[in-house]
Amino acid sequence: MLSKSSKPFESALPQGPATASTASAAGTSPESSASPAASGAGLPARGALAGVKVLELGTLIAGPFAARMLGEFGAEVIKIEDPQHGDPLRKWRKMHPDAGGTSLWWAVQARNKKSVTINLKSPEGQEIVRKLAAQADIVVENFRPGLLERFGLGYEQLSAENPGLVMVRLSGYGQTGPYRDRPGFGAIAESMGGLRHITGYPDLPPPRIGISIGDSIAALHGVIGAMMALHHRNVNGGRGQVVDVALYEAVFNLMESVVPEYSVAGMVRERTGASLPGIVPSNTYPCADGMIVVGGNSDPIFKRLMHAVGRSDLAEDPALAHNDGRVPRTQEIDEAIGHWTRGRSIDEALAVLQGADVPASRIYTVADMFKDPQFIARQMIQRHTFPDGTPIDLPNVAPKLSDTPGQTQWLGPALGAHTDEVLGQLGYDAGQIKALREGGVI
Repeated sequence: MLSKSSKPFESALPQGPATASTASAAGTSPESSASPAASGAGLPARGALAGVKVLELGTLIAGPFAARMLGEFGAEVIKIEDPQHGDPLRKWRKMHPDAGGTSLWWAVQARNKKSVTINLKSPEGQEIVRKLAAQADIVVENFRPGLLERFGLGYEQLSAENPGLVMVRLSGYGQTGPYRDRPGFGAIAESMGGLRHITGYPDLPPPRIGISIGDSIAALHGVIGAMMALHHRNVNGGRGQVVDVALYEAVFNLMESVVPEYSVAGMVRERTGASLPGIVPSNTYPCADGMIVVGGNSDPIFKRLMHAVGRSDLAEDPALAHNDGRVPRTQEIDEAIGHWTRGRSIDEALAVLQGADVPASRIYTVADMFKDPQFIARQMIQRHTFPDGTPIDLPNVAPKLSDTPGQTQWLGPALGAHTDEVLGQLGYDAGQIKALREGGVI
């Protein structure tokens, strides 16, 4: 897939350090579950996005997560990092090794990427980025709006040389509007987009979800937008374009019916704890040794659920046959289910509910995932190896494509591991690269 500029780029998949060894699904032997994604067995030589070249100008979560997904499916991703410290995510959360090491998160967030160190404030560094962008299909960036323009690296400048370029721009509030220049992280987007207000219990302050979900939702929107833009360019004969993703809008896009409910009925949805408001029954229920989640909100499932918990009277009540009739009696229904679950262990309750074909689950910890037969069967946890020989398990790639599945080619690379290689491909010789390094450009 070549850029619509007249310049082809080198489209071979990146050949990174051999950090991924034989992979296996957690809880099984390598012989019984060797992963095609890591071992190469049964995989095509090129992924679904082979031939797509991505330039990542981003840090932390939203931009790098979007570029990570593109790289997982075969795109060549060149990640630009600050020469001194690199992406700050290298130092977030648990490190390996503990003292002065690199974040374990980095191993997955930067997998399959080429790390190139460039000082974006230097004219020479900016020139290198322009050369890379001239050969790219997609640029992914998540700086504050206007910063790349000040460096001469905005879309107008880059697309003048490469009119087929697609630029994915992720920011707190988007590239326009009165808030565009404000700093905005995922937590702010979750608040402004409406997610925080409806999360938690009504008598407690809105909690945050335990992951950076606002950033990740925005990243997914960025990937979707990039694929749409590439399709338009390559199939419909269009030019490149900007994919403008505001974090708060990505969250807002998932808010289901809150807008029409307010518009028509003046209803402001509030926090309802573990239940799903207006969809009954769907809640968390106490067992003798913990909690389970039950989703009995379709009409036939509701009947099966009520029979399973010994409440045939509710199952056959014509007033409860449809969801709109169940909503006014939410408390009654939840109490009936909770009364039944309290007298049983999690395993006992799940056995009965699964036997009745009712959706139900324990609330998994990561330890549960490692030993769960469904995770194992679908190879969703795979073992790799750090260069020092330490094993590390990573989440496998999703979604699953039948003919061109994604894969982990190598773990997140050392800072600047691919600088010389990439600059050499741009035509810089050893002497020029040495001079750039001595000058603090790379």
